Amino acid sequence: MSFGKWIGGALGWAMGGPIGGMIGFAIGAMADDKSFNGVRQGTAQTQTNYKQYRHQTQSGDFASALLVLSAAVMKADNRLLKSELDFIRDFYTKQFGSAAAAQHMGVLKELLQKDIPLREVCEQIRYYMEHPMRLQLMYYLFGIAKADGNVDKSEMHIIETIAQYLGLNSKDYESLKAMHYKDTESAYKILEIDTAASDDEVKKAYRKMAMKYHPDKVRGLGEQHEKSANEKFIKVQDAYEQIKKDRNMK
Repeated sequence: MSFGKWIGGALGWAMGGPIGGMIGFAIGAMADDKSFNGVRQGTAQTQTNYKQYRHQTQSGDFASALLVLSAAVMKADNRLLKSELDFIRDFYTKQFGSAAAAQHMGVLKELLQKDIPLREVCEQIRYYMEHPMRLQLMYYLFGIAKADGNVDKSEMHIIETIAQYLGLNSKDYESLKAMHYKDTESAYKILEIDTAASDDEVKKAYRKMAMKYHPDKVRGLGEQHEKSANEKFIKVQDAYEQIKKDRNMK
């Protein structure tokens, strides 16, 4: 293994736990092959690159966490698809701009070549992130799996495992999944209720879910996150309206 990878990985573990270790390793590798902003190989430069990158992706933060978990989902079916890469690149471009997105995609490229310590990474995320942000992470992961229009069972298995490690319950998981994959009970799954629920229970569930997925829950993460949160909020509203229509509720 090259010297830059070891230095980057060691620095990451010291400064940012398992996520920092993964990001540090990737940046060390990028320095080794001279692909990170055209820099030269070397311990000092690797440390500088890591600190510069970490300035915008702090330990356990959303951007770094999403990169690592994205790599885990993409590797699940042993296929690296352009549609998935385009989905991730589009998010980072909208969130951080094209220059920063290029750096993120370079880090992702290196992460895709490394084993992901999934449980440890998820435990760090669970420790640092509040529940609404973890829901947002899962929403994006479902989007990545669906990007090519063909969801592999291995991808669903890894996403479900991530949800469990992140401390999300089965209703959280099924609600987010139903927002991406429709069936006859999707509207009810989004509201986290059974088809046998009474009208009053439907209304109560809607109020609860509207609060749970309200865009204000992720305010401060950035415009793109708020936009995505609003998409979830609208899907909750649409699910409620669909049930009301099917039941002739007022």
